[in-house]
Amino acid sequence: MIGFFNINKAAGMTSHDVVARMRRVVGRGVKVGHAGTLDPAATGVLPVAVGQATRLIEYLTDAQKGYRALVALGTTTTTDDAEGEVLEQRAVPPLDHATLEAV
Repeated sequence: MIGFFNINKAAGMTSHDVVARMRRVVGRGVKVGHAGTLDPAATGVLPVAVGQATRLIEYLTDAQKGYRALVALGTTTTTDDAEGEVLEQRAVPPLDHATLEAV
């Protein structure tokens, strides 16, 4: 088996977990590798190469990538991320597109 798979990684899994599962699917002796690491808390597409396609990974890791995030402005948590307990929520003044682009 040779090629790329775009895996929709679930939150809680590491990129290594995804590769380990793919190795079980494709069988022993077949190379499997991912083209970039996603944070375990993140969801999203993780390109996984199988077989001789792993030789192409180096070209993907240098490619431009885009990210989307859902952000709760005005919220403070114990861990400074979505997994922590909410400590405080403040009102956020109205923001326009130009203001957000300037940040």
